[in-house]
Amino acid sequence: MQPRPIAVLLAGGRARRMGGGDKPLRLLGGRTLLDHVIDRIRPQASALVLNANGDPARFAACGLPVISDPLPDHPGPLAGILAGMRWAAVHHPEIADLLSVPTDTPFLPSDLAARLLAARATERTPIACAAWGERVHPPIALWPVALADDLEAALRAGERKVEAWAVRHGVAHAQFDGQADPFVNINTPEELAAAERALTPPAPAPRPAR
Repeated sequence: MQPRPIAVLLAGGRARRMGGGDKPLRLLGGRTLLDHVIDRIRPQASALVLNANGDPARFAACGLPVISDPLPDHPGPLAGILAGMRWAAVHHPEIADLLSVPTDTPFLPSDLAARLLAARATERTPIACAAWGERVHPPIALWPVALADDLEAALRAGERKVEAWAVRHGVAHAQFDGQADPFVNINTPEELAAAERALTPPAPAPRPAR
């Protein structure tokens, strides 16, 4: 049986559209966005690590190791994926794959890792990323840890687009369906309010008086 991947939770962004601060610590349904992501991903991974820059103490409550970008100036999610690859190679060298997910995606599917593995095996590609409808979500993906050196070289050469780097190596799409995109990410206060409404079922209609 193939071991579950290591998961890196990406929280290295600056959350400008949310007004700054730590977006993963914003509350949804009385719990942080990060708590929702951890609950969704923990059963699917052998170990979890959080990629975040700055003082790691502010994430102490989540109980995860915190790693910063290995390159300066916030190069984006590729840098967080590289950080996860390097951490996995040191702490879990027996595991070949890394699952990356952003920490502002609270509705991730419970079978995400399994379906990424299946898509990769079917297409015979080294990488698989999630898709819903016609929308592809490149940061939500499965990566071979062995690609770390190539990724670091690409980052140092100026690559910043996750999809562009993935396509160079070959990427399969794990297709998910349903009425709502399970990979929707929360970028603004308005989107957070919409997620709150989606999380809270509507109150039952009052019964008519007899």
